[in-house]
Amino acid sequence: MSGLLVLVLSAPLTAPAAAASGDGTLHRYARDTWRSMAAMVDPATGVPADKVTGDLSTRAEVTSPTNVGTYLWSTLAARDLRLISGRDATARVGRVMAALARMERHGPTGQFYNWYDPATLQLVRTWPETGDPVRLFASSVDNGWLAAALMMVRNAVPAHARAADRLVTSMNFASYYDPAARPDAGTGLLRGGFWPEPPDGCHVESDYAGTGTTVYSTCHHYGAPAETRIGQYVGIALGQLPRESYFGPYRTFPDNACDFGWQEQKPAGSWKRYLGVNVWEGTYGYRGMRYVPNWGGSMFEALMPDLVVPEATWAPRSWGRNHPVFVRAQIEHGLNEAKYGYWGFSPSNDPHGGYREYGVDALGMDEPGYTSDRERTTTDPGYEGCRPAQPEPAAFGDGVVTPHAAFLALPYARAAAMANLAKLRRDFDAYGPGGFYDAIAVRSGAVSRWYLALDQGMVMAALSNVLAGGNLHRYFAGSGVEAKLRPVMRLEEWDVVPPK
Repeated sequence: MSGLLVLVLSAPLTAPAAAASGDGTLHRYARDTWRSMAAMVDPATGVPADKVTGDLSTRAEVTSPTNVGTYLWSTLAARDLRLISGRDATARVGRVMAALARMERHGPTGQFYNWYDPATLQLVRTWPETGDPVRLFASSVDNGWLAAALMMVRNAVPAHARAADRLVTSMNFASYYDPAARPDAGTGLLRGGFWPEPPDGCHVESDYAGTGTTVYSTCHHYGAPAETRIGQYVGIALGQLPRESYFGPYRTFPDNACDFGWQEQKPAGSWKRYLGVNVWEGTYGYRGMRYVPNWGGSMFEALMPDLVVPEATWAPRSWGRNHPVFVRAQIEHGLNEAKYGYWGFSPSNDPHGGYREYGVDALGMDEPGYTSDRERTTTDPGYEGCRPAQPEPAAFGDGVVTPHAAFLALPYARAAAMANLAKLRRDFDAYGPGGFYDAIAVRSGAVSRWYLALDQGMVMAALSNVLAGGNLHRYFAGSGVEAKLRPVMRLEEWDVVPPK
């Protein structure tokens, strides 16, 4: 990459004017959200914790590759939005680069493990809260998010471009790839991850990286279009995975008699062929719309990769059609089907304790999928000839809304997203010193007063792309990434139908 290219991509953007509708409000949200991200950083290492309490006083004692990745791109966002200086951003990124160089990882594949102590950078081998043992595990999704952030850094921070490039090119995503996973399609899939030592549960002894070192891979593959596709994007962009593998995950499972009759509903579609791969281009229906679902029906499964990869631009006839319909369907569920008065359903802290997956059941492939309420109220339209439909729920329970879902929707329903956030702030104790708290149970009024690096990182990325003209997209696309990914992504066309 040329020095000129690096300097052009890394030039801080002018502070956004408040001319566009609501820009001033969004900038205030970004300022406060950055405060929570900065509060998660351990002063000894410069690495963020997994989460921090709502008063910004107590950090978690663990962190993950995803947490580090979201902090890196949040730092770029804070710089470009003039929340911190360029010098401060460069120093923060430098501390993370130094920390990553010290953190133990799986040597042959270069993959980072899932949990580290942010204060010491040592591997977490027992959970701080319980003392239960932690098995070392490398995740294709977590490493994908970290790698994506490093790919941004190499184009956005000239002082650390070489260090970021060395780190990301040393991470071999072929270590997750099973080329025989989709023999019906003629391509493979990514596995969830691997253990360096045999685990107690289901595993597959494998050497997918071709290193001669045995790893113990998960039995499951990522075969549905969810946030897990980030590992695939990164692997293709780095030249480690075949570009044909982009078409490996099912858009829906095909309509093969009752072979896939367990999925949420019977899809409509047809077989198509791209780069020699057979693809069932199926869609589901929901309240007058047709869309490509994800696994559980959550917003972050649908839209988190879009924060990094400009999916709507690079794939205008597939993701570009699907994202606004998916957002509209989430709004439809929250306001008109479940009648919560609010919307935005995605995995988050549970306001009554713990962490849980939330989504819109009808928008996911899994049956039952993620639900929007704590009572786990499901819907089942049935599968013609295989499974009878069940009666629609008489009512939904205590719906759990997470603000990060509304921020993800900003590019596709800006006015609706801003109105939703304003109502949450008006009607609940939902906003603290670090921005919106993680989740609100809208009927009981219970609030999870925590800030999570994952969720706040999504908020920062969404705000940055909206207010700074897609800056994170540009940083990711540099160094030849666009030339590898965009020609593959633009091929596909989905029969998505927006609401009337």
